[in-house]
Amino acid sequence: MLQFSKYQGLGNDFLLLDGRSLIDGEDAFGLTPEAIQRLCDRRFGVGGDGVILALPPREGGELRMRIFNADGSEPEMCGNGIRCLARFLADSDGDDPGRSWQIETLAGRIVPQLQADGRIRVDMGPPFLEPAAIPTLLEVGPAGLPQGDLAIAGQILAVAAVGMGNPHVVIPVVDLEGIDLELLGAALELHPVFPARTNVHFVQVLHPRHLVMRVWERGAGPTLACGTGACATLVACHLLGLSERGARLDLPGGPLEISWDQASDHLFMTGPAQAVFDGVVVPGLVDAEEPPPQVSPELTATAAVTAAVTVAATSAATAPPSLDCATACVHGCIRPEACASRAARDQVEALLGGRSLDELVALATNSAESRFRSRLAAEASPEAGTASTEPQASALTADPWQANGPAG
Repeated sequence: MLQFSKYQGLGNDFLLLDGRSLIDGEDAFGLTPEAIQRLCDRRFGVGGDGVILALPPREGGELRMRIFNADGSEPEMCGNGIRCLARFLADSDGDDPGRSWQIETLAGRIVPQLQADGRIRVDMGPPFLEPAAIPTLLEVGPAGLPQGDLAIAGQILAVAAVGMGNPHVVIPVVDLEGIDLELLGAALELHPVFPARTNVHFVQVLHPRHLVMRVWERGAGPTLACGTGACATLVACHLLGLSERGARLDLPGGPLEISWDQASDHLFMTGPAQAVFDGVVVPGLVDAEEPPPQVSPELTATAAVTAAVTVAATSAATAPPSLDCATACVHGCIRPEACASRAARDQVEALLGGRSLDELVALATNSAESRFRSRLAAEASPEAGTASTEPQASALTADPWQANGPAG
């Protein structure tokens, strides 16, 4: 059984796998791009925008993060993902506000910190503005970052590129709702001027300290939020003279606070991350070679309840110390003659055979209550606060490129 926890940051959701104690790290999970696609499938799998592995460090950090998009590809970094990882670590280890983690990523070492109000503040490091570091074939323009005009689907788009350890293209617009994100996002992601593909962000400036954006993520398509994208968007808008060095950025999933520190050149992102549920995945989903069959909505609902009850039953089973079924049996039971989880599976069969669907739903709900009790208590503590907000104003030039130098 593959154990996981699901977390979301502004609606950007991930499956978290804890491999910090594993000697062989990610290899123990047996994940292939195809397996990740099945896990992230919202009908036949668990559902998510990606999978995050917490692994032993390799370069002197506290731990290492690997993240995979829903299509199985591996990006360098993800701002919402690392906030979810930090919240997962705090929940798992019982950490208090002020705790920070040195996390190794493909984009370098990133340092998230747990705040008193439960949000996560992340030192995202400096932006990359040299074309080769992003990477992009766009040349550096008068604003000090790669920029230019691209012909997309019969339109000419004024774009700017910024790297945050992963590539981003930012397009200021006057009417955000009028953008065909499916068409333009897909075309820009694969445009030849971005040799490693790119994340795509359309942004409307309501005020120099209040931006609104829509996200097309490389390898995932439209998503509700993108932390590295919000950082890249602030950098681009500031250099284009459209925003200050700090602003609230409203994404479809909610707001992020982004600030670009002038002294250190580092960007800081503050936003929420929350637990959704914990569970286990049967080996067949990870190992399957054929796509899952089409089933009716009624059968899908029954399967979901069955999985929830399986979580409740297997969590109560105790495996022999010499065998960790969650990792050793990823590709199937290796001890069928003395299976450590046989009693749990027998218990599940008995539960399913003697109870109605309503009773099973109630049982699964009750089994999860104790797991989340500490999280709820933390959220209700007197130290918890409320995220600050910026007053909304309307100030957008008809020409998004018009600028007299960086604001603020």
